[in-house]
Amino acid sequence: MSLGEITTLLRGAILEVLLLSSPLLITALVVGLVVAILQATTSIQEQTLSFVPKIIAILCVLAFLGTWMFSSLREYTLQLFQMIPSVAK
Repeated sequence: MSLGEITTLLRGAILEVLLLSSPLLITALVVGLVVAILQATTSIQEQTLSFVPKIIAILCVLAFLGTWMFSSLREYTLQLFQMIPSVAK
């Protein structure tokens, strides 16, 4: 296995991680920002108020995009398994 193939493999892995984690992270960021703005305007400083909406929003995104995330991860894993014989040579 050459250095170029290893670089391509690592680039694909990093891209897959970013692709799968970005919807969840963006959702948590947006919900956290909205809750922080609401807390600042109403002067409510309750700690659980920031976590509960984030958890609910992330669970909703997982329910909505879970099948796509699983199929994307499955395709990447199948590509990796198909590469095993060529790497063993």
